[in-house]
Amino acid sequence: MEPRGDAGEAGAADVSPAAGRAEAVMQAIPIDERGRFAGYASVFGRLDDAGDLVMPGAFGRSLAKRGAEKLRMLFQHDPKEPVGTWDVAREDGFGLWVEGRLVPGVPRADALRRLIERRAIDGLSIGFRTERATREARSGHRRLWAIDLWEISIVTFPMLAEARIAPGQGAPAERSLRAAISLLKQ
Repeated sequence: MEPRGDAGEAGAADVSPAAGRAEAVMQAIPIDERGRFAGYASVFGRLDDAGDLVMPGAFGRSLAKRGAEKLRMLFQHDPKEPVGTWDVAREDGFGLWVEGRLVPGVPRADALRRLIERRAIDGLSIGFRTERATREARSGHRRLWAIDLWEISIVTFPMLAEARIAPGQGAPAERSLRAAISLLKQ
């Protein structure tokens, strides 16, 4: 579940390499049989629905202090709805990449597994306390430079449209490539 996997590995032998990669990405399942999944919980420099932009490095201190194992995985930010555990939480050039697993036997987690598998829910959202931010005078948008991350939730409607469970192997690499191309165009 690495964010830089090769989508072409699963291509069929009787199609062109490009078609094989496209087919592999489209057919990839976002969650495995053990309830493991991955995706970006936050994307750097993208405006969310609250008017915030998370800046690269914003999670550094929090991740060093807390690590993935102390972050809670909740459903819809509800502290009464823990549904799994986070195995990996790290910043890369695109955002906050996470890998986690749902806990089998927890009714909400079992339902989420089926919903994620069917792509009925795929949002991720961060629960945090702002440690350091600046506000842009013209737009009023906040740039978040330091965040104390408490939890990452599986949600129906994420505040940041790009914060999603990855559709499967290869998708994070595609997102990273699109982000790099977007930066070069600026």
